Amino acid sequence: MAVATLRFYEELNDFLPHALRRRDMALRFEPPAPVRHLVETVGVPHTEIEIVLRNGESVGLEARVEDGDRLAVYPAFESFDVVPLLQLRATPLREPRFLADAHLGRLARDLRLLGFDAAFANDVGDDELARRAAAERRILLTRDRQLLMRREVTHGCYLRAARPEEQLTYLVRRLQLCGLIRPFARCTACNTPVEPVARSAVVAQLPPGVRRLHERFWRCAGCGRVYWQGSHWRAMAGRIARLCGGAAPK
Repeated sequence: MAVATLRFYEELNDFLPHALRRRDMALRFEPPAPVRHLVETVGVPHTEIEIVLRNGESVGLEARVEDGDRLAVYPAFESFDVVPLLQLRATPLREPRFLADAHLGRLARDLRLLGFDAAFANDVGDDELARRAAAERRILLTRDRQLLMRREVTHGCYLRAARPEEQLTYLVRRLQLCGLIRPFARCTACNTPVEPVARSAVVAQLPPGVRRLHERFWRCAGCGRVYWQGSHWRAMAGRIARLCGGAAPK
């Protein structure tokens, strides 16, 4: 039986029992074992990890761990230049695309309001979720820790909060998405990009009050739904200002 020393940093500690957080832990295992096996043995999904240092050297998830090795495990740093250290994937994910599982439909809609490509799957099993996330290079969003431990899932985020508002706040701040927000660039119903459209082309679809008050419109290229800068726009602009600590978008 071999022993390795593991140390997890920042929010990765949330997956550990309180007694093991923010401290070195000695883990017994049968050598040789891959890094992936050791970190998931203690309950940390590999999708939450960006960098692993084995005895000070950056390694991948399949790197072998031997008796006496020391592993320092760090979370995703999507907004920082960590490319020189990356071994777990080719590059950080700079233009995030999401796949929300069946319990996160409201979160998917909120992400679309912010302009992100956010697919939602409420009628498929875990196998299909994992396959689709990998095939489409999407960040898998879930509250199921075991789903994120599937080998084929390369990017994922565990949502600790139960309330959609808290989930959105956590995700935006965790992945530092503020600089990528493009409000109302996508259809909230089908996730297709929206395009500017002449008022004359959609006037028949508009409620009377909207016809009187608005001149600028956008239409979904997929389902044909029409959008304008009404109360939903103002509400989301306020949410973005609160999330990102800056001025609301115009």
